[in-house]
Amino acid sequence: MDTLELRGGAGRIPVLGMGTWHMGEDRGEHAAELAALRAGIDMGYRLIDTAEMYAEGGAEQLVGEAVAQAVRSGSVEREDLFIVSKAYPHNAGRQGLPAACACSLERLGLDYLDLYLLHWRGEHPLKETVDGMRALVAAGRIRRWGVSNLDVDDMEELVAACGGEAQLDCAVNQVYFSVSERGPEFSLLPWQQARAMPLMAYSPVDQGAVMHDAGLAKIAAGLGVSAAQLALAWVLSRQGTVAIPKAVRQAHLKQNLEAAQLVLSPQVLEEIDRLHPPPGRKRPLAMI
Repeated sequence: MDTLELRGGAGRIPVLGMGTWHMGEDRGEHAAELAALRAGIDMGYRLIDTAEMYAEGGAEQLVGEAVAQAVRSGSVEREDLFIVSKAYPHNAGRQGLPAACACSLERLGLDYLDLYLLHWRGEHPLKETVDGMRALVAAGRIRRWGVSNLDVDDMEELVAACGGEAQLDCAVNQVYFSVSERGPEFSLLPWQQARAMPLMAYSPVDQGAVMHDAGLAKIAAGLGVSAAQLALAWVLSRQGTVAIPKAVRQAHLKQNLEAAQLVLSPQVLEEIDRLHPPPGRKRPLAMI
């Protein structure tokens, strides 16, 4: 699995991971979802993204079960995995973050998180969130921290909250980014690229909606891949991006891995641009 270097010598992050949004919501799907996570780890996935919001902790419990089984089986060491979770905005103050993080770690059955994110901006000042995150790093509860759903103006405010560019220790920003939602390309992605801060793309295949995109399907057919694989490969072709699609079928997990190895020619990229043009102006950051 290819990786990206994180800002300030904070290690590396795999460019492709497994998302868990909507997992853990239905007990009837527990066995299938657990099997998918286990299969993904066995296939070589090392990045798993979750959040306390997902099924109100249910997804974290599911991830914890999968990780525990994989470690017990000897198929992977904990240190080889990159586990990400996210805190609700109302928990993002100096006092709330330690408690929220402790609950997430308990549900996951882990001693630390590799990355802990502010899920989206809420009522707490960013300075409080920065201070809380840094305290968790110092305590060894998390290895690094980041944010999610923050646009350029928020990120500039975050820089100030960190004490300036030289003190900026935010590792990543996770946002909605796909071939049909290219808004971040106008200013946010370049802003992050200039600071060597990876952009984590959630819903990179629009929760499967790209499979119904006839234009993409036509381009993909010429390459011998699916529309979803083409869309995922396109996201990963953007400099400094990480993608975390959700997949609950082993076939889709394998296809996502194949998409990560797909190199798109300039001609194919031009065809995609004609089908889904890059943004010509600044737009509000999309969220789903």
